[in-house]
Parts: sequence; structure tokens; C-alpha cells
Amino acid sequence: MTGGVMDRLAGEAGAALGAAAAEAEADEEADPPAAGVFELNFGEDSTQKFSAKKYQRTWKDLKRLFIFTLLQDLPTPRVHERRDPQPGRMQVPQGNPLLLSHTLQELLARDTVQVELIPEKKGLFLKHVEYEVSSQRFKSSVYRRYNDFVVLHDMLLQKFPYRMVPALPPKRVLGADREFIEARRRALRRFINLVARHPPFSEDVALRLFLSFSGPDVQNKLKESAQCVGDEFMNCKLAPRAKDFLPADIQTQLAVSRELIRNICNSFHRLRDRAERIASRAVDNAADLLVFGKELSALGSDTTPLPSWASLNSSTWGSLKQALRGLSVEFALLADKAAQQGKQEENDVVEKLNLFLDLLQSYKDLCERHEKGVLHKHQRALHKYSVTKRQMLSAAVQSREPDSAQPLESRIVEQENAIQTLELRSFFSLYCLHQEMQLVHIYLPLTSHILGAFVNSQIQGHKEMSKVWNDLKPKLSCLFAGPNSSLPPPRSPQDGMSPQ
Repeated sequence: MTGGVMDRLAGEAGAALGAAAAEAEADEEADPPAAGVFELNFGEDSTQKFSAKKYQRTWKDLKRLFIFTLLQDLPTPRVHERRDPQPGRMQVPQGNPLLLSHTLQELLARDTVQVELIPEKKGLFLKHVEYEVSSQRFKSSVYRRYNDFVVLHDMLLQKFPYRMVPALPPKRVLGADREFIEARRRALRRFINLVARHPPFSEDVALRLFLSFSGPDVQNKLKESAQCVGDEFMNCKLAPRAKDFLPADIQTQLAVSRELIRNICNSFHRLRDRAERIASRAVDNAADLLVFGKELSALGSDTTPLPSWASLNSSTWGSLKQALRGLSVEFALLADKAAQQGKQEENDVVEKLNLFLDLLQSYKDLCERHEKGVLHKHQRALHKYSVTKRQMLSAAVQSREPDSAQPLESRIVEQENAIQTLELRSFFSLYCLHQEMQLVHIYLPLTSHILGAFVNSQIQGHKEMSKVWNDLKPKLSCLFAGPNSSLPPPRSPQDGMSPQ
């Protein structure tokens, strides 16, 4: 129930109780009921006869029945219904804690965590992979396994159910190759960096233990840290007042934000796919250049003797082979430059796109948890409350023992408390959703970082490769030298499209 409805019910019930008490005192003084039959009227065509001798009900019981009848006629509030909004209360107050003041640079400066692969160790049946996790903030370096990340992920979901907890990569499958292991390492690095830079997560003891605890059995340490602690709703002082800080159009803002983030996510998926192809082409280009240079070297190292009719050109072929052997060094250097460019674009462009996509996906997952979690529980609690209330009235009006309504009354009180708690959780969930939405927008300028890294990679890569090509060009002159050479050296692009 909402606070307005609870206040109104209390007022009406109090008024009814006072009126019933006054009537009862007057009737008792005038003519108290004897053993016989008296009537209770709950409206038209609903008069019930009760035997005073059989039921021995007190006037207090009758007043309770009357109050519950009033409650039955009142409408049940809906999950999203907000009754009697106070204009002054709905305004955003000064210094609203709902609003985040962080910048992207501040978030990135919180910590940078590296996750490096350690050579596989043989277990009893299967090999297992370990990672070296290094934190700049804690100046620590610890060893972790994939299951350690899983426990940290579960603890964060348990303690922060209304926040963006990034998803983990899939668990290792049988026959996983190095490509899968490397992809999972990158995904674990993105996960732990998003967690380490998230404002509430970064101050939690679970993250500190994960990044700095070097003792045995870190999983038990993480689980012990979450025992008897409760989630963020139970520990946040602002949680009971979260409704006061929410804007009046919070549902509209969330709907618009979800649509915007859905569109951004689709666009970034396409950008990531193209960036992967560009980086992959750079790696393929490096492999092709390396093979090209090796083939030239093999051609120059050929020791097959020339036939007698070609003996006149033996000196020319010998100089050509010597020149070809020397070109393999430059082509190996070109291949190295192309590979460096592809690796740089993989780390600085593709990985940052994946990082942002992981963040967007965690927001989408949070929205689903909000709808399927707290809102669904709220609806179920309201339905259960309505059913129990009807059972209470039925048991009180029909022929049952006087004490039969007491357990139902206790259940109703418990359900009212549960509904009130779920309603507070619902508003706190909206409060957190609004903050997480702001956090996503704080990360949006990462787009400029990604574009800058892509442009710089292309400029630097082409500049370095251009220098190698220019150094290679003078070495081609010997290929066109000799008394029997009939081809002139190739002309530079600025000299014209073709020779005169």
C-alpha cells in the first residue's frame, strides 16, 4: 500500500472505531443484549443473524468486523499508482543525491586492473587456467581462477540487486582452444574494470578482498564478507526516502532512456563488428607481407645451376638473387608494423567498444531485473493480501469459532508490512535505475576516445609503413642495373602516370 492510502485507511478506521465505541457504550447502558438473536447489517440484502449465546462475541469483535468491512470496500492500489502527489514533495530538492557528479575521467582514474594469463596447470582430470590480476589502486597482484570471478559476480548481485552488474563470459567448455581462452581473458578484464570503476562497487569490501587478498580460499572470504550484511536497500540511509528524490515523470524518463540505449547498443554492435574486420585485415596483411618477403628470399637463395644457353646472363641473375635476398628483411619489417597496427586497434578500439557494449548490456539486464523482480513481487504481494483479507471477512461473518479470525488478522498485518517494504524497494529500485542511467551517459564520451584511438592508429601505422617502403625503394635500383637490363627503374607517383 502507498503511504497516502495507509493514512486514509487509518483515519477512516479510527473514525469508525470511535463511532462504534460510542454506540456500544450507549447501547450497553440502555439495554445490553441478552441471550437471544441480534442482527448485523453490512449493507443492502446482507443482514446476518448471530446468536449471542452461541458466539459470545464482544463489542470489540464487532467493531473489528466493521473496520474490516470498510477496508474491503476500498480500492486496492496498483504497483505504479502514485496517489495524492504533493507538488512540493515531487520537486527535485537542492543537493539531490539522485544526481551524479562524476566525470568519465574520474571514473577511469579510480583504478586500472590488468588480467594476464598464467600458463595452464594440470589438475587431477583437466587443466585449469589461472590469471594474474593486478590493481593500480591497491598496488596489488593476486592470482585468481574463473570460479573466483563467479563468486565475486554473485556477491555483487546479492548486495547490489538494483545496480548494473556486468555479465561474465561463459564457462570453459571441453576442448576450448587458445582463441576462446584469450577472448575470455579479455572479457574478464573488462568485467573487473567496470566493477572497479563503478561508484558503489569500488567502495565495497568484496572488491577490495578480490583485488588484494593473497591468502588461500578467497571464495570463502568473499562469502563471509556478505554474511549478515543485507543488500544495498537495507544499508542505505536514503532508501526509505528514495521516493522523495525521484522526478514526477520518472517512468517516462526511463522509457525514453531505454529506447535511446537500445538504439545506441545496436549502432555500437555494428561499429564493433567493422572495427574487428579492420583489425583482422591488418593482421592478415602482416601475414601476407611476411610470406611475400620469405618467397623473395627463397627465390634469391635458389642454387639450381643455370643451363648452358643462359650462361651469358649468369651475372645478371646472380645480382638479382642477391638483391632479392636482401629484400626479405624489409618485408619482415613491414609485416611487423602491420601486425602492431592490428594489435593496437584490437586493444584500443575493439576492446573499448566491447567495454561500452558490456556496460550497455548490463543496463538492459538491470531493467529486466527491475520488471521481473521487485515489481513482480509487489504484484504478487498485493494479490495475496487481497485474498487473505477476503478470507478474514468470510471467516468473521460466517459461522466459525471466535478465534478463527485471529491468525488471518496476523497474516494481514504481516502482508501489509511486506507490501510496504516492497513498495519502498520499488522506489529505491527506480532511484538506482535513474543513477545507473546517468552512469551510462557519463560513459558516452568514451566514443571520442575510441575514435581518437582509431585515427591515431591509422596515422601512426601508415606513417611507419610509409617510412619502410621509402627505405625499400633505393634497394630496387640494383634490380634494374646491368649492361643487359632493358627495363628502366619504376617512376615515382609524382613523376607521372607513365614514362614518356
